[in-house]
Amino acid sequence: MKNGIKNVFDKLGLDTRLLGMIGALLLVWIVFDFYTGGRFLTARNLFNLSVQTASVGVMATGMVFVIVTRHIDLSVGAMLGFVGMLMGALQTFVLPDLLGTGHPMIWIITALFGIALGSLIGAFQGWIIGYLTVPAFIVTLGGLLVWRGAAWWVTSGQTVAPLDATFKLLGGGAEGTLGAMPSWVLGLFAAGAALVLLALSRSRKASHGFVVKPVWAELTVGGIVAALILGYTWLMNSYPLPKGAVKRIYAARGEIVPEGLNLVYGIAIPVLILLLVAAVMTFVASRTRFGRYVYATGGNPEAAELSGINTRLLTVKIFALMGALTGIAAIIASARLGSAANDLGTLDELRVIAAAVIGGTALAGGVGTIYGAILGALIMQSLQSGMAMVGVDAPLQAIVVGVVLVFAVYIDIVYRRRTGL
Repeated sequence: MKNGIKNVFDKLGLDTRLLGMIGALLLVWIVFDFYTGGRFLTARNLFNLSVQTASVGVMATGMVFVIVTRHIDLSVGAMLGFVGMLMGALQTFVLPDLLGTGHPMIWIITALFGIALGSLIGAFQGWIIGYLTVPAFIVTLGGLLVWRGAAWWVTSGQTVAPLDATFKLLGGGAEGTLGAMPSWVLGLFAAGAALVLLALSRSRKASHGFVVKPVWAELTVGGIVAALILGYTWLMNSYPLPKGAVKRIYAARGEIVPEGLNLVYGIAIPVLILLLVAAVMTFVASRTRFGRYVYATGGNPEAAELSGINTRLLTVKIFALMGALTGIAAIIASARLGSAANDLGTLDELRVIAAAVIGGTALAGGVGTIYGAILGALIMQSLQSGMAMVGVDAPLQAIVVGVVLVFAVYIDIVYRRRTGL
């Protein structure tokens, strides 16, 4: 019986570590659902959970590249706060005077500014690390202090609000979602794209003479992926908008709510942003020269340099990418709150690093996946949200998360020893 199950899993070609993380996530969900009387596994809570995971998940995809190359970035939380404050000041105090209040270009200029600023800050830190050979731990620890202090100086500690109405849609909420029909269209497209990619991957392997899975195994994996995508879409479309929110939406259009109308949230815009970032980062990691250089450098920096890889410039690029993703996360975080405060992103650097490590990124370098980091971020957020719903005090929450992080690293060490990775 045991050998039969093992044989099936071998044929499916599923990553045992990935299955372990999914099992851990499901266990966390079931436990918290029991202790909250069924309130955890509801469409409402899972919607909020996915939105809360988005900003940390976006940064965790970049942290994978940083840790894979044997570096660390302790500055991302403070950088998020600094970029968020500058974006808030830009769209509240500067652009309305130049373009007019509510101008449709305000949110676009603000978003591009945030991403560009984050990229420049990241590139600057990467230059110090790569070309001045100052350890990343020290550079980014200094960055944590510098950018957190700089965030306060932007407005002398005052919270910036309200933000541009269109910009706030990027943070989710009642209006920052796709709604029912676009969500189904996106879900069906994503499920179809996943099946096509699996078919193309099988065809590519077969054409190069590699061993491929049995057809039934490919169909099973494709069916599971499609079911998960469509199941999530159905769940988000099961969360109805409050009547008050529906009235506000129609009032903004100058219309009256039709009798008996029921609107649903659908997939939130922050989740859509996270999915797009994950898709791009996965492509970069597995299908580009830059991605191959990242993993080659993390596996053996000396050999990578001797083979002709400019590891110094690569370091600058990796930290610039990390900065750009931090800018995207700052957009999501500030838009979700509808304001920018100097404490925005506090302790996010620890959450991001923990998400990447729990997701299987090895601190020794060379190993890490994008999907693992996002799953790690979801596990982290599930723990925090579940403990908050149960009524666990904040200090005890921090203790639990810290214990989980250390335990996850220990499990990773044991797993790699046994598998020879």
